[in-house]
Amino acid sequence: MTLNTTSRALHDLGLSAWFGGTLANAVALNAAAGEADLAGNKGAVANVGWDRWTPVNAAAIGAHLVGSLGQLAGNKDRVAAQQGVGSMVVAKTALTAAALGATAYSRALGNRVAQHTHVPVESGTQPADQTPTGVAQAQKRLAVLQWVVPALTGTLVVVSSFAGEQQRAVAQRQGIVQRLLPGS
Repeated sequence: MTLNTTSRALHDLGLSAWFGGTLANAVALNAAAGEADLAGNKGAVANVGWDRWTPVNAAAIGAHLVGSLGQLAGNKDRVAAQQGVGSMVVAKTALTAAALGATAYSRALGNRVAQHTHVPVESGTQPADQTPTGVAQAQKRLAVLQWVVPALTGTLVVVSSFAGEQQRAVAQRQGIVQRLLPGS
């Protein structure tokens, strides 16, 4: 396997796991926690699921970042020479930073909720009337962020697909000509 193949695999597998895992947790885990028999156990169920996912998610994010740096190093000449590639790199970097920030904030909020394991809640992200105020506020924010992270990482998947299209020979020729001869 070449360095570029390895970095692409790390980039793609890491991003896939980051996107898919957070989407699955938003769709299934947080809602499924609401099915626990006792209101005080619902938060505990969600916390256990998220605690199990966190190290896998961290590894996925790390793989994606290492792969991204490898892809950038492997394509540095194209970034400089091909029109449009530099702006795509800036867009991917901004999206990655936003996804990292949303993920970190989600984890901080999740930790706040996890400190109160057996409090009454409706689900992993929906407080009950008896939920303590701090936990309820964190859950309300998590209810939004559970969709923000997969939206951002899903957008990264789309931008990465666009980046792949920029690597096609015809796109490279057009981009280099456009860089050399503006207006063509």
